Amino acid sequence: MAEKHTRPELCHTERVVGGATVVEVRGEIDILTASPLSARIDALTAGRRPDLVLDLRPMTFIDCSGLRVLCRARNRVLAHEGRLRLVNPDGHFLVMLRTTHLGGVFEIHPDVPTALFGDRNDDAVSVAAGLQ
Repeated sequence: MAEKHTRPELCHTERVVGGATVVEVRGEIDILTASPLSARIDALTAGRRPDLVLDLRPMTFIDCSGLRVLCRARNRVLAHEGRLRLVNPDGHFLVMLRTTHLGGVFEIHPDVPTALFGDRNDDAVSVAAGLQ
């Protein structure tokens, strides 16, 4: 009997809140799903001063290709004088960032409202404190 391999689907939703694009990423960000996600983020960060919030709370898995997508998004946003915020208070995700020396690279928030409306420095620092 032949095994049928299916490609895992990465789902995301987008909405604009107060000028920022909030992308909720659900499922796995891995070698199979990284390319389409990266292409969409490239489109969202193509303009001047992109304001992007990636809500990773519903994400179930991320590997090194997923981290590459996040780093690429960060680099594109910075090159276009924009802002990128990640939403994910999960301790395992924060440990993975620290282990890969990416702990201080991203602005990380515990939830979307804090990412959108909270004090940028105080809120990001309070979540990132767990990365030190």
